[in-house]
Amino acid sequence: MARVEPVELTEDGLLLRPWHAADADAAHRACQDPDIQRWTTVPRPYLPEHARDFVTEFSAAAWRDGTGAPFAVCDAATGELLASCGLVALDKAADTGEIGYWVAPWARGRGVAARATRAVARWAFDALKLRRLIWQAEIGNHASRLAALRVGFRIEGELRLAHPAPDGRREGWIGSLVPGELPAPGAPGPAGPETLDARRAAVFGRAQPTLFATIGAGELRLRPIEEPDLDAIAETCRDPHTIEWTTVPAPYERAHAEGFKRNIAEAAWARGTGAYFTVADDDDRYLASIDLRISAADPVQGMVGFMTAPRARGRGYMPAATAALAAWGFTTLGLARIEWRALVGNTASRRTAEKAGFTMEGVARAALTVRDGARGDAWTGSLLPGDLT
Repeated sequence: MARVEPVELTEDGLLLRPWHAADADAAHRACQDPDIQRWTTVPRPYLPEHARDFVTEFSAAAWRDGTGAPFAVCDAATGELLASCGLVALDKAADTGEIGYWVAPWARGRGVAARATRAVARWAFDALKLRRLIWQAEIGNHASRLAALRVGFRIEGELRLAHPAPDGRREGWIGSLVPGELPAPGAPGPAGPETLDARRAAVFGRAQPTLFATIGAGELRLRPIEEPDLDAIAETCRDPHTIEWTTVPAPYERAHAEGFKRNIAEAAWARGTGAYFTVADDDDRYLASIDLRISAADPVQGMVGFMTAPRARGRGYMPAATAALAAWGFTTLGLARIEWRALVGNTASRRTAEKAGFTMEGVARAALTVRDGARGDAWTGSLLPGDLT
């Protein structure tokens, strides 16, 4: 690869320049941040010698060898180090590069990542004549995803990561940006601060919350699924009523519950596509499972699903939990409509939906898969924000 000549870029209040040896202390301080260590490939623990090597040997070698273009991102007025941003994989033969960034904890909430990435992308397209930039991040890194959207990247799917974090997930988002899609300096871009993307990033970029529902004189907790719940989930999924009205595996083993927790529930939260909760009593014992999934076709529409442990049925738990989850979906996720469906004949599920406030809308023919792989008719209902009192 041919050498890339180091440059300085100034755009939108930022100065992007090659790293200096004097940056080592600030880089070391920034990389003590748990989020940087969680979502990037910096060494853990991050030691002073790692910072010194990065700002001197590593960064200089990337420019010299033409494999990358690492910039220190500074405040243009004060010179304070705010972030790291640059091309982490540059292939001039293919006219493509991958962009990477982190933002120091003291500089967050100011759009630094998006502003810096736009500056690097503009330089890469104009000066290096690249034809495509790639962005990648582990699913769950919603701050990085939102910054990429604000730059103009199109999130195109998922790609399994070659080097996943030791405590992270293997699945990663991937997106691309080509010349002509980059917003002008200062422009809001396709994902501005008031968009649904920003709202969802603020929700799913944090730990899944615990919700509460009142039932009589007691209280239910809707919390993330935990390891102690798995045996109760497996037992519930072996119940004849659950088997009759769902398509859970039969026979249902604990391994199925483990896979459900990691590959469905936790993955949905990481992707920002839904929230799966355990409904627990005052003693934190499992009572039921409930979920709210966001429609891929219509991002302001959700779909609710639930199942109740045999010992907890008929006590009014599920209508209360469903109403509480729907209220969270409307107020926090910004949903405009939540749907419920159940196979025709599942009167217990229908009673729950009606008690939670859903309006029955009719029968959708062949709307759900039944256990033998055929299609079955489904009752359908909906709940709107104004339906909750």
